[in-house]
Amino acid sequence: MEVSGVATALLSVALATIMFALGTTLRGEQFLLVFREPRGVLVGMLNLVIVAPALAFFIAWVTGLDPLLAAGLVLLGAAPGGVFANLLTHIAGGATALSVSMTALSSTLAVVTVPFWLSVAVNAFDVQEAGTDLNMGLIVLRVLATIAIPLALGMLLAHRRTAWVQDHTRHFERLALGTFVVVVLVSLVSQARPVIDNLAEVALAALLLNLAAMSCGWIASKLARLEVRQATAIAIELGVHNAALAIAIGSVVDERLAIPAAVYSSFMVVTAGCFAWFMARQSKRSLSTA
Repeated sequence: MEVSGVATALLSVALATIMFALGTTLRGEQFLLVFREPRGVLVGMLNLVIVAPALAFFIAWVTGLDPLLAAGLVLLGAAPGGVFANLLTHIAGGATALSVSMTALSSTLAVVTVPFWLSVAVNAFDVQEAGTDLNMGLIVLRVLATIAIPLALGMLLAHRRTAWVQDHTRHFERLALGTFVVVVLVSLVSQARPVIDNLAEVALAALLLNLAAMSCGWIASKLARLEVRQATAIAIELGVHNAALAIAIGSVVDERLAIPAAVYSSFMVVTAGCFAWFMARQSKRSLSTA
């Protein structure tokens, strides 16, 4: 079963909608946070850009994934943070501004980082099937069209119509989250057969990557002596990738490249959600005993 053109187009439109909605919530201070709180942003970005893809490489190799599935896992690991991470960080009582800043920065850098890591993975795992279809120019254009441009347009609208956007912030948040749910459902339905066929092989690798990334984010934060709220934001950001981007790009090249992201998206909601619930309880407990 191949992913239909309609499903692929819907995924791209949904992803662009999510990024536009995210853009309306961003302000210049999100990017200025790099200078005001450089340690937190640096730790988070190093984990997102280097540690997560490296973990995906290692786990794909250890679990002996099929070359295309292995490259798909690295593609997922290289994907930027997702808007769902911002919501979970808020629920957990984490540093929401840091979470949003990491999502914005990693999404902006995705134009370079995602094609780079995908190219490295395809070569490292000797992916013969995707070799002739892997046009990095087109992949860069797709990332621009679905990530960078919608994000910039959302920020432009927020800058030009600040009061109007602030009045409708809750609507944009609901739009982003609703679209996220649509992306997950469409990706699972459109790839139901290949996902089921490869579930046993991919599930363990996807779960290991999710748990390892969140753990590394938390440990790195504590080693850097960041406060609990910042460590919470970084751990969640590392666990909740923009699976929609990995699915959209993977589906265009080869449907099996998108399978790890489709499977991962179902895991990350549960694991990151449980972590956010636990941290929220810890935060309330600390306040009640203070």
